[in-house]
Amino acid sequence: MGSFFEFVQDRWSVLSFLAYQHMSLVVQTLVLSTLLALVVGIALYRSGWGVALGNAITAVGLTIPSYALLGVLVGVVSIGVLPSVVTLVFFGFMPILRNVVVGLNGVDQTLVESARGMGMGRWTRLVRLELPLAWPVVMTGVRVSGQMLMGIAAIAAYALGPGLGGYIFSGISRTGGANATNSIVAGTLGILVLAVILDVVLNVFTRLTTPRGIRV
Repeated sequence: MGSFFEFVQDRWSVLSFLAYQHMSLVVQTLVLSTLLALVVGIALYRSGWGVALGNAITAVGLTIPSYALLGVLVGVVSIGVLPSVVTLVFFGFMPILRNVVVGLNGVDQTLVESARGMGMGRWTRLVRLELPLAWPVVMTGVRVSGQMLMGIAAIAAYALGPGLGGYIFSGISRTGGANATNSIVAGTLGILVLAVILDVVLNVFTRLTTPRGIRV
C-alpha cells in the first residue's frame, strides 16, 4: 500500500492533468448528448410511432459494444480525440433520449389540455409546462449517462483518447512489470472518484433546476 501512495505522489501532476482531461471529455460530451437528446425527444414524443422509434433506437444502440464502435471509428477517422467524442456522444445520447420521451409522455394530459384552454401555444406549453414537469426524469437519464460515460471514456484510451484510461491500458500492457498494478489501480480509483464528484454535481444541479412545486 505504501508503494502505491508513493507512486501516486510521484506522478500526482500527471494524474491530476489526466483526471482533468477525463472529466472535461465526459462533461462536454454529456452536454452535447443532452442537447441532441432533447431535440430528438421533443420531435418524437407526440406520436405513437415516434415513441416506438425512440425506444427502438435506445434499445438497439445500447446493445452495441463500445469497444467495437470505437474500433470501427478508428478505422474510419483514425485515432485521437474525434473517435472518442463520437463514441461518448453516441452512448450518452441513448439513456437521455429514452428519459426525455418517457418524461414528456408522462406529463398529465389534463394539465396540457388546461394550458391549451388558457390559450397557450404548443411551444409555450412545452417550455413552461411539459419540460419543467418532465425535467426530473430527464435529469435521471443525464445522471445515468454521466456514470456510464466515465467508464466508456476509459475505453476511449484504446484510440489514444484523453483521460485516465491511458494509465489503465499502460498498466495492462505491462502486466507483471514494475508499477503495472499501481497504474491500473490509480487510473481506476481516479475514475471512481470523478464519477462520484460528477454525480453529486448533477444531483445538486437537478435540485436547483427542478421547479419547487414538484420537488420530492
